[in-house]
Amino acid sequence: MKFKKGDEIIITLGKDKGKVGKIEKLLPKINSVLVNGLNQYKRHSKSRGEGKPGGIVTLTKPLPVAKIAIVCSKCKQPTRIGYSLDNGEKKRTCKKCGQII
Repeated sequence: MKFKKGDEIIITLGKDKGKVGKIEKLLPKINSVLVNGLNQYKRHSKSRGEGKPGGIVTLTKPLPVAKIAIVCSKCKQPTRIGYSLDNGEKKRTCKKCGQII
């Protein structure tokens, strides 16, 4: 997976298209990411006794990696990630401006 926790991303498909957020958690087994405040859904929960009342709960669901693009910190555009070797270290680079991400 080319994304890392804390990367700034933009959503390219779906109901939240065009919204920007930071990756909160990676889910590599299902090839998805969690972004705080995006892709939220409402769920109605039933009362489970005296201590747990029912109501409407807002859930953040995972986004598939295919529906997001990383935002370059220099050119501020959605881009793909490339790799380059820098002193024997593999670095992620922006495909549009060539800057190290």
